[in-house]
Amino acid sequence: MAKNEPSAAFTDTKPHYPILDGLRGVAAITVVCFHLFEAFATSHIDQRINHGYLAVDFFFILSGFVVGYAYDDRWKTMTAGEFIKRRFIRLHPMVVIGALIGAGLFYFQGCAAWDVSKVPPPMLLIATVINACLIPATPGFEIRGVGEMFPLNGPSWSLFFEYIGNILYAFFIRKLPTRALSAFVFLAGCGLATFAIWGPLGDICVGFALTDENIVGGSLRLLFSFSAGLLLSRIFKPAPVKGAFWIGSLAIVCVSAIPRIGGSDYVWMNGVYDTICVVIVFPLVVYLGACGKLMGKLTTRVCNFLGDISYPLYMVHYPFIYLYYAWVKNENLTFEQSLPGAIALVIGSVALAYLCLKRYDEPVRRYLTRRLLRVHNKS
Repeated sequence: MAKNEPSAAFTDTKPHYPILDGLRGVAAITVVCFHLFEAFATSHIDQRINHGYLAVDFFFILSGFVVGYAYDDRWKTMTAGEFIKRRFIRLHPMVVIGALIGAGLFYFQGCAAWDVSKVPPPMLLIATVINACLIPATPGFEIRGVGEMFPLNGPSWSLFFEYIGNILYAFFIRKLPTRALSAFVFLAGCGLATFAIWGPLGDICVGFALTDENIVGGSLRLLFSFSAGLLLSRIFKPAPVKGAFWIGSLAIVCVSAIPRIGGSDYVWMNGVYDTICVVIVFPLVVYLGACGKLMGKLTTRVCNFLGDISYPLYMVHYPFIYLYYAWVKNENLTFEQSLPGAIALVIGSVALAYLCLKRYDEPVRRYLTRRLLRVHNKS
């Protein structure tokens, strides 16, 4: 890998979009903050950083755009199997480490919401293997007891859908002509809007459990956002944009921080907001990020660092959220009382993400690249 090249570009051979990497990092930090406030929420209605869950839709759009840009013109020389290997190398090492961290902290997370003391070590071992292999936990193996697909590291659910998106791309979606892809995106968008606006929840904070609404909602989130990102990569025509990173960052933070709209009486209003964000705002943010150019050393360093830690941060922070949640509930703390712990969690998660990237993720990806791909990675 070339000196000073951002690690986000590690498995790619084309010029990278560093601003998009930086925006991914901003979105990952908003997810951490969103999850922190879960300890003080009684429902989606009063959750602070209320729309932080929409960062997942931004990730899906960004993934579709980057995959289309990196791979759409390589299918004459690349097989579906090789593509899947490349995506496995990029994604799966952090899935494994997230499961291991979750297992290591599991017995320290006991609280009234989940009694970890009743879980025998063999069940924890089985749950760890299942999570590391990205196999959703059925009710008999959901050891935390709150219905998550991946009870050791909740955010793994989005990687489960990410894998589905990559498989669909390899065998189906990439073969669609641009017009057919546009129609597919339109239909998926209509389905997502219907779920968000007329569904019982009034939001799209779904996908993490094996219930009907989570499976349907999570699938719609993936199908629209990943396909929309792919479509954007095909029709993308850059225009000069100044300050793209800062504009995009502000948009992501503002979208995430907006309080719940419509309350419990008019849940459809929040569904409209979610739809607008995913269908209009996020594709525009990705477009701006792809158009922009890094200006100045500070912005370049910030984008490179945020891009490097974005995926590791997303995959390692949540076991500590379980720990923080248990501490808050066991001690009956207010947010203000728990603020030192919250700050330590954010800073510690960023530091751990960087450590995992450099000491684990990058070396493992290099090893897997040498062993699994036909040619050595030249990046």
